[in-house]
Amino acid sequence: MGSLIYILPVAGLVGLLYTFVRSSWVSKQEVGDQRLADIAKNISDGAMAFLKAEYRILAFFVLAVAGLLALKGNFEPESNAWVAFSFVMGAISSAVAGFIGMRVATKANVRTTNAAKNSLAKALEVAFAGGSVMGMGVVGLGVLGLGLLYVLFSSLGFEATLADGTKVESIKIVLNVLSGFSLGASSIALFARVGGGIYTKAADVGADLVGKVEAGIPEDHPLNPATIADNVGDNVGDVAGMGADLFESYVGSIIGTMVLGAAFIGTDGFVDNFGGLSAILLPLTLAGAGIFVSILGTFFVRVKEGGNPHTALNRGELISGVLMLAVAFGIISWMLPETWTMGERTYTSLGVFFAVIAGLIAGLLVGKITEYYTGTGTRPVKGIVTQSQTGAATNIIAGLGVGMMSTAIPILLIAAAIMISHHFAGLYGIAIAAVGMLANTGIQLAVDAYGPISDNAGGIAEMAELPKEVRKRTDKLDAVGNTTAAIGKGFAIASAALTALALFAAFMQQSGITTIDIAQPKVMSGLLIGAMLPFVFSAMAMGAVGRAAMAMIQEVRRQFNEIPELKAALGIMRKYDSNLEDATDEDMAVFRAADGKAEYSKCVEISTQASIREMVAPGILAILAPVLVGFAGGAEMLGGLLAGVTSAGVLMAIFQSNAGGAWDNAKKMFEEGVDINGEIFYKGSEPHKAAVVGDTVGDPFKDTSGPSLNILLKLMSVVALVIAPTLASLDKGGDNIDPTPAHVIEYVEEAKTEETFEVEEAKVEVLETRAEATETGVQLHLLQKIMAPKVKNQGC
Repeated sequence: MGSLIYILPVAGLVGLLYTFVRSSWVSKQEVGDQRLADIAKNISDGAMAFLKAEYRILAFFVLAVAGLLALKGNFEPESNAWVAFSFVMGAISSAVAGFIGMRVATKANVRTTNAAKNSLAKALEVAFAGGSVMGMGVVGLGVLGLGLLYVLFSSLGFEATLADGTKVESIKIVLNVLSGFSLGASSIALFARVGGGIYTKAADVGADLVGKVEAGIPEDHPLNPATIADNVGDNVGDVAGMGADLFESYVGSIIGTMVLGAAFIGTDGFVDNFGGLSAILLPLTLAGAGIFVSILGTFFVRVKEGGNPHTALNRGELISGVLMLAVAFGIISWMLPETWTMGERTYTSLGVFFAVIAGLIAGLLVGKITEYYTGTGTRPVKGIVTQSQTGAATNIIAGLGVGMMSTAIPILLIAAAIMISHHFAGLYGIAIAAVGMLANTGIQLAVDAYGPISDNAGGIAEMAELPKEVRKRTDKLDAVGNTTAAIGKGFAIASAALTALALFAAFMQQSGITTIDIAQPKVMSGLLIGAMLPFVFSAMAMGAVGRAAMAMIQEVRRQFNEIPELKAALGIMRKYDSNLEDATDEDMAVFRAADGKAEYSKCVEISTQASIREMVAPGILAILAPVLVGFAGGAEMLGGLLAGVTSAGVLMAIFQSNAGGAWDNAKKMFEEGVDINGEIFYKGSEPHKAAVVGDTVGDPFKDTSGPSLNILLKLMSVVALVIAPTLASLDKGGDNIDPTPAHVIEYVEEAKTEETFEVEEAKVEVLETRAEATETGVQLHLLQKIMAPKVKNQGC
C-alpha cells in the first residue's frame, strides 16, 4: 500500500491545479462593452447572493448533524467520533465545488457572448473552458478529500472490542468513519439541487408566462423583470446543482465500493502487494486516473468556424472514454490478484474489468437514449409539436406519454449493467460498474456545465440587443447545450441508480444482513413506504415551485402595470408586433426610455427567499425517513425502504427529466418554424403558445423534482450506511450484551466438520436452534451459510 496511498491525493491536487489554470484563463478574456459588463454583474451578484444565503442556512444544519454523529460515534464500537469530522469535510467539499463552478460560470457567460462577436470557435472555447473548471473542480475535491481522509484515519490506529470479546478490524472502523464524507456531500447536494431547482423554475415560469405569453416579448428581453433571475437560475440549478449531484454520485460510488472491497481481506487466494487492501483502494485509484484522462480529453474539444460544436464535445468524451478503458484494464490487472475465492464464488481481475466496461457502456447508452427522447427534431419531440396544434391539453398529454415511454430502454440498460457486472464480480462488480460509469466525471460534467454557460451567453446577447449574427452563434451553442444537458441528466440518473445499489449492498454488509425477504410483512411495508417517498418528495418540490412562481408572476405583472416606462414600451412592441425596425423615431425614443427601468433585484429576491424557505422540508424528509424506519423496524425493513425508493425513484426521475426536456425542445422548434400538416407555424402562433404552456409544466419536472430524485435515493442509502453499525448492534441484542450460547457455538462447529446428515434432522435442529438463538438476540447468518449447502446437497 506504501506509496500509492499518498499518490492518490496528488491526483486530486492535479485536478484542482487544472481548475485554477483554466479559471485564470477565462478571467483574462475580454468582457466587452459596459452594457455587457453591467448585465453580467447583475447575474453574478444574484448568483452569489443565493449561494451565501443558502450556505448560511446549511451551516447550522451541518453543525447540528455533526454533533449528533459525534455522539453516535462515541457510543458505537464499530465507528468513531471522527465520523463527524468526515461529515463536515464532505459538506465543505460539496459547497466549495458549487462555489467554484458558480464563480467561473458567471465569468464565462459574458465572455462567451463577447467571443461570439468574432467567431463560433472562440465562443465554444470560452464556454467549454468555464465548464471544465466545474468538472475538474468536482473530481479534484472528491479524490483529494477522500484520499487525505483515508490517510488520516488509517494512521490513527482505530481499535475496538465488542462486549463478547470480538475485536473489530481497524479497516472496518476506517470505512465506517469515511462514509460520513459521503453523507456530508449528499446532504449539501440535496439542498443545492432542490433549492437551485426552485429558484430557477420560479424565475423561468414568471419570465415565460408573463413575458412570452401575456406580454409577447422574449424571456431574455431587457424589458422582462424576471430575465436576470432566470439567468441566475441557470447557474444556480444547472451549474451548482448538477455539480453537487455528480459530486455526490462520484464520492458515493467510491465509498460504497471501498466498503464492499473490505470483504475480500483474508479470503482464499486474495494476495496482493497492498496488504490485502487492493479491492478497497481500486475505486479511488480509478477515480484518480480518471482525472488525468478527463484533462487529456478536454484538449480534443475544438471546432473550426462553421463546424458543429456537438461533434467537438462528443469527440472529447469519446476519446477520454476509450482511454479510460485502457487505463482501467492496466490498473485492475496490476492491483488485483488474477483469481481468488470467497465462499463458493470465484472472482477474477478480468471479471472486475468487464464490470467496469458494463457500467461505462450503460452510462453512454442511457445518455444517447435520453438524447433521442428529448433532442430537437427527433420523432418523439416532433409528435409533441404536432399535437400542439390542437392546444395545450394535447401538448401536455403527448409530453406525458413521451416521458413514460422513455423509461423503458434506460431501465433495461441499467438492469443489464447490474446483471452483467454481478455475473462477473458479484456485488463488488455492481459497485465497481458505478465507479466505471463515473470515472470520466471530469469531462462529463465539463460538457454539462457548458450548457448553462451557453444559455446565459445567449440571454446576455438578447438583453444587450447585439447583432443577429452574434445571437445566431450563441443560439447554436445553446442548442447543443440543451442536448448535452439532457444527456447529462440521463447520465446522472443512470449513475445514481448504480451508486444507490452499491451503497445498498454496502449497507447490507455493514448491518450484517445477507438477504431481505419481501414475504416478511415489515419488509413489504418498508418497500411500499419507500416507493411512496419519490411521489411525496416530487409533490413537495413542485408545490414549492408553484408557490414561488405565483409570487414571481404577480411581481412581473405589477411592474408591467405600475412602471410607466415599461408599460409604454410594451405598448410600442405590441403596436409593431415586436418588429421595431418599422418604428418611428418618436416611438423608438419612448421604447428606449424603458432601458434600465425594470426592477430586476426584486425578482431575484423573490426567487432567493422562496428557494431557501422551501428547500428545508424535502431535505428533512430524505434524512429522517431512513432513520425512523431503521430504528423502528430494523435493518431488514430499512432494506425494503431502500429497495422501494430506488426502484420508484429511478423511474420517476427518468420520466420527469425526459418529459420536461421533450416539452422544452418542442417549444424551441417553433422558433425556427415547424411544418404541421403542410402549414408552417412560428414563434407567437397558437401552437407555439400551447408549447410554451407545456414547457412551463415541464420546467419543474426536468429542473427541480426530477434531478432531485437522483440525490434522494442516494442520500437515503448513505444515511442507511452510516447508521448500519448501530442497527447491527441493536439486532445483536443491544450493545452486544448477550454472547452466543455455548450450545450454538458447538452446533456450528459440528456443522463445519460434518459431511452428511439426515435432511429431516437438519430441518428440525435448524428450527430449534434458530428459535433459541432468537430469544437471546443472536444473529445466525454464519450458521445459515454453513448449513444451507449441506441441506441443499441432501435435496432439501
